[in-house]
Amino acid sequence: MSLFGMIRGKGPSGFGYGSTAEQVTEGLDLSGKTMLVTGCNSGLGLETVRVLAKRGARVLAAARSEDKARAACAGLPGQIKPIACELSEPAAVRACLDTVKQDGAELSALICNAGIMALPQLERIAGYEAQFFTNHIGHFILVTGLLDRLAADGRVVVVSSAAHNAAPLEGIQLDNLSGEKGYSSWTAYGQSKLANLLFAKELARRFAGSARTANALHPGVIATNLTRHMNLVMRAAWSAAAPLALKSVAEGAATQCYVATHPALAGVSGEYFADCNVARSSALSRDAALARRLWDESERIAASL
Repeated sequence: MSLFGMIRGKGPSGFGYGSTAEQVTEGLDLSGKTMLVTGCNSGLGLETVRVLAKRGARVLAAARSEDKARAACAGLPGQIKPIACELSEPAAVRACLDTVKQDGAELSALICNAGIMALPQLERIAGYEAQFFTNHIGHFILVTGLLDRLAADGRVVVVSSAAHNAAPLEGIQLDNLSGEKGYSSWTAYGQSKLANLLFAKELARRFAGSARTANALHPGVIATNLTRHMNLVMRAAWSAAAPLALKSVAEGAATQCYVATHPALAGVSGEYFADCNVARSSALSRDAALARRLWDESERIAASL
């Protein structure tokens, strides 16, 4: 456990900063449930797949290619089906939809874990800034395309970040989604994470009146390969801080496993979690009108691809 974990202790849920994915799912029997996890090939995604399978769930483990997913999960026990889902390629996401639908299983949870962070230079996908496209649009196409496979009490879990606070002042720059009017790696990342949070909020609104839920979360600051696009100085500083301040992968995966599985959260929707407890997100993330505008624009983008 990190020094922060020892200091912060636990919250109202009984879990906290230092809780691990195994601890928050201890005693749960997920037999008969099928759950999809994106970004299974390393880090939080791989740990999430491992723990869900350990608790009896059948896991559809998605990575950029089926080979990557299979290689990552090869040593894990349990019911794990590797599938391909390259979030930056709409055709690949739709191929993933076909794979999941052909599988035929009802989904108890969709865990949107994959993402990219802090690309140093502006990159575009289909004319849109790459972090916004990969982190948000890719997951938007995936989740909305699988709503007909989501169980009546299914959960959508979207991994956002406290970095959503670094989004532009207007929240989502709908007139600059290409990045051509200005680009900052961390601001663009913050915008993509705000988009993740707004997506979960709007999805929760649309789920109202049903037992389905949608929630977002901040996993914590973890030393994973998400940092691969940082420059060498920043990566060195990040790694040096790990023993004292950063969460372990097991701790980082705890909140998404908790939100996806814990019986105490049945019916809890539209919330933002950190350290396995409900947390306060930015005012922009709670702007219902902005969430609806983003949804409408995301639908337009998805339909145009």
